Amino acid sequence: MFLVVAYDVATSDERSGARRLRRVAKACTSYGVRVQKSVFEMQLGQKEWVELRARLLAEIDTSQDSLRVYFIDQSCKDRVEHYGVTRPVNVVEDMLAL
Repeated sequence: MFLVVAYDVATSDERSGARRLRRVAKACTSYGVRVQKSVFEMQLGQKEWVELRARLLAEIDTSQDSLRVYFIDQSCKDRVEHYGVTRPVNVVEDMLAL
């Protein structure tokens, strides 16, 4: 399955907020490719998704942070438009290169 994961971690409590932010980013980096500061694209199997979801939910503080996951079907994935400086990411090929 193709996923887009976006998060917003509150860093008003500098110490714990920064730690949660790093841990959420590290979890996402383990499974996908960063396409913007707090947005990752990833191609995962069901088992990987269950693992990542558990890891993310263990890291965020649901009273302060926000986590959004978009499940994208193949026909929509092929219609993603990208504009701007950074090169578009091909999640499958870029992840295989790691």
